[in-house]
Amino acid sequence: MFPVKDTVPRREFPFITWTIILINGMVFLFELSLPKEILERFIYLFGVVPARYSHPEWAVLFGLPLDDYWPFITNIFLHGGWVHFVGNMWMLYLFGDNVEDRMGHGRFLIFYMLSGLAASVTHFVFNMHSTVPAIGASGAIAGVMGAYFVMFPTARVITLIPIFFLPYFVEIPAFVYLGIWFASQIFSGTFSLLSPQAGGGIAWWAHIGGFVAGIALLPVFRKKRHSYRRYFPDEEYSNLYKP
Repeated sequence: MFPVKDTVPRREFPFITWTIILINGMVFLFELSLPKEILERFIYLFGVVPARYSHPEWAVLFGLPLDDYWPFITNIFLHGGWVHFVGNMWMLYLFGDNVEDRMGHGRFLIFYMLSGLAASVTHFVFNMHSTVPAIGASGAIAGVMGAYFVMFPTARVITLIPIFFLPYFVEIPAFVYLGIWFASQIFSGTFSLLSPQAGGGIAWWAHIGGFVAGIALLPVFRKKRHSYRRYFPDEEYSNLYKP
């Protein structure tokens, strides 16, 4: 299932969402400019490598600083390829604008960064002996999805479902779409603990941690309802989708 569009119009331009997308794009282009050997070193330095903190002797052997905890943040701006980058930025674009609307620009930025930090810490806790760098914005974006799940449960997500190679578009309630997504992360994350080789190189627990953090942080960062701008008549906003 690939989400194409949601049914909730935004009230304000999502400056922070687009700024995050721009920064991620610039960093990704910088990654593409690096030779393979330097890029690998770059990913190990700025991605989250759990063994770097749980096995300091290994970190020293590979020349990784022991007192550097910035990777728990910097990893959310790195990506491993075009599919990884485009997929993450699309999900942020799709769900981020409405969440930013309800939080305000500054609050949303802090919320996004804290969700990413929670995702990184969760990945570390469940993969403490891993020597593989974890990178990607998906954990922070999962936090955005968690907030969207709570605020817009009756919104519709227009979803592309290919059937026998033919595109088929359906409207799925947001709480169903995101609920299925989260359940799949729980299933895959649990399975990866039982069989680490079957994890597919995906940081499932970062997604889980980010999603849960997004829900937990929402009451702190959500603005009061009366502070929202009213919808204009031509925005075709139905009470069915009112958060």
